[in-house]
Amino acid sequence: MPSFDVLTVLPGLFSGFLTEGVIGRAIKSGKVSVKIHNLRDFTTDRHRVVDDVPYGGGPGMVLKPEPIFRAFDHICEERGKKPYVILTEPWGETFTQKKAIELSKKENILIICGRYEGVDERVKAIVDEEISIGNYVLTGGELPGMVIMDAVIRLIPGVLGSRESLEADSFSDRGLMGYPNYTRPVEYRGMKVPEILLSGHHKKIELWRKEKSIEKTYLRNPSLIEKLLKDGKFSKEEERIVREVIRKFSNKVKGSNDGNRSI
Repeated sequence: MPSFDVLTVLPGLFSGFLTEGVIGRAIKSGKVSVKIHNLRDFTTDRHRVVDDVPYGGGPGMVLKPEPIFRAFDHICEERGKKPYVILTEPWGETFTQKKAIELSKKENILIICGRYEGVDERVKAIVDEEISIGNYVLTGGELPGMVIMDAVIRLIPGVLGSRESLEADSFSDRGLMGYPNYTRPVEYRGMKVPEILLSGHHKKIELWRKEKSIEKTYLRNPSLIEKLLKDGKFSKEEERIVREVIRKFSNKVKGSNDGNRSI
């Protein structure tokens, strides 16, 4: 069974995340194991201090190495082997669906949630990868830790009830935007569901969805479509759709780009 260990100074933040929705059901059914470790439990002083001022001066506090290394040793002993260690850092590699797929193949992952001004640099001796979820700064690494776990756990076989959901992920993994979705009623405030979705013709519906996804991506990010086409990332069927979309919307995209350059 795949497992996650999370090292944090705020374990309470994970309570709802681990009990609700898809993640909660995955844990309850035994498809994944998640254990939260309070970093303060690995301190040795009476005040349970996990941070200190940085050498050389500067603002903020830095997470001390000793509690983190003690926690790491404890987890290695508990699991019987070294886990794959991720440190959440704002300057780490940006998290993507491709990375989520890679991580879903790991047997055990330890996420060290960064906080304050970061961790003592020596901690990185045990870190396999530093990951960021975007170009912004949060108050701590707990939210990124949840994002990483959510994206990875849903890829574990049996966690999602629909195989089609994962197949759609493989399409979006190339950076393509999602297709439009509709549900009941068929008409609302004069807006109707496209007839193709009511046809029951699964092959035609699949082609329509691919076309809409490619169309939306091309209109917003034409260079991505052109690169994927050049690199041979489309199937023959998809390539036919791409070329038709480019033929149909190239003037609109060109005009939009020209306008942007003139500003």
